[in-house]
This record gives sequence, structure tokens and C-alpha cells, in this order.
Amino acid sequence: MLDTLGSLPRTVRDTRVVTTDAATPATRPASSVAVAFCPAPPLLHPAVEGRAAAETTRLRGACHDAVAAVLSVRPDVVVVVGGGAAAGERFGPGDAGDLRGFGVDVEVPFDGRPRSDGRRPPLPHLLAAWLLDEAGCTATRTGVGPADLGALLASLPGPVGVLAMGDGSARRTVKAPGYLDPAAGPFDAAVAAALAAGDAAALAALDPAEGERLLASGVPTWRAVGAALADRAVSARLRLDEAPFGVGYLVADWWSR
Repeated sequence: MLDTLGSLPRTVRDTRVVTTDAATPATRPASSVAVAFCPAPPLLHPAVEGRAAAETTRLRGACHDAVAAVLSVRPDVVVVVGGGAAAGERFGPGDAGDLRGFGVDVEVPFDGRPRSDGRRPPLPHLLAAWLLDEAGCTATRTGVGPADLGALLASLPGPVGVLAMGDGSARRTVKAPGYLDPAAGPFDAAVAAALAAGDAAALAALDPAEGERLLASGVPTWRAVGAALADRAVSARLRLDEAPFGVGYLVADWWSR
């Protein structure tokens, strides 16, 4: 298979590229799908963090490269999927939110000029919009929750980009938001292995109850992406696997056909 990601700049910790082939499922997007997996901590936005630390510099670099990989396929639509969106809720042009809850007076439009009657997307969708703006994305954007991803992708002709936002466990160390849980490291390691291998089935099979117990907010999103891309050929690259603040930050990009 042609690896459309190979010529891109890398801030890559793990540069494995693995391709898997399987049968065509009954319902699937008609064309290629590229996915960037990024975490969604508030400090991903530079205005929230203030003075940049080395850890967040690496995180942003990895996210920017993953998004660039998605945009390299020139998607007609970029779908942002993350937590906080109710089933059936969708975000698009005119919607916007802000970061005032994190101590900074910064408005973040989801797509284009905000409207006075626009909806307020959740934080993962706002951070995704910022990443897309930073990358110069001009494609149409639509934001959904995990419950609606599969049906939306099945309705789009492609090529389609997906920006999947979600953190690993927040119980990786004693100073983590949820304190230390010995199961947190192995849980995140399994997710990292699935992301590196392009193993959609493994993502779809993640235990939601265990993810909730370990405060891994990305699990519903990862499960949704895995289910949507099950039985497709996937090229994968894991760009970052760290937990600098006791929370698992996993960054990867996939290309599937």
C-alpha cells in the first residue's frame, strides 16, 4: 500500500507504520479516511498554559504533525469527535466557545465567524478547532459525539478527515488528578499498542467501564473510531505516548481505505 504519511515532518517518538488488511464491512465510508488522535487537556492551548514546558511543546508538536497528516489527504470534510456532545448534537459554522473557565479571555470559533445564536461546543471540540486553525484547514468542519460518528462517516463520500480528541488515564501517578492506579499504565499501554498497530478492533473492544474507572476520557471516542473503521486496511503511526502530569497523552495518525 502507498503510505501517504511517509513524507510528512515528524516529531515522532514511535515511528512504526503498520498496515493491516481485512474484508470490507457492510457499511463504511466510500473513500479514504484519515484520523488524527489527540488528547484534549486545556493546556494544549498555549494561552491556558502560559509559559510553555518541554512536555507540552512535544505534545503540541506531535498533535500538529498528526493533524498535518490528516490534512495531507485533502479531505472534503473534517469530522471532530470528542466527549461532551450529546447524542444527535452537531457543531458547525457559527458555533464557538471560550476558555474563560481556565483563566484566559480567549474565544475559540469552531468554524468561521461566531454567530450570536451559535452553540457552545465542548472543550475537546474547541481544542480540535484550534489545531485545525493552526494547520490552515479550509475544509468543512462538523463536530459530533462518539455515539454519532459511525453513522456520519458512513454518509460521507470522502476523502474524510477525523480529529479524535481524548485523554488516556488520569490515574498514572500519585500526583495525577485521580491518584495512582496500578492498572492505569497497562491500560494506556494497550491503547498505545492498538494505535501503533492500526488495530481498529482493539480500540472498539476497549472496556468502557474500566476506562471510566481509570478516568480515561478518550475511551468512548477511541471505541467509536475503532468501530467505524473495523475491517478496513489501516496504516498507522504512534507519535507520542507520555504521561508528564499523571495523565496519559497519546497522539497518533491513521490512514485507511
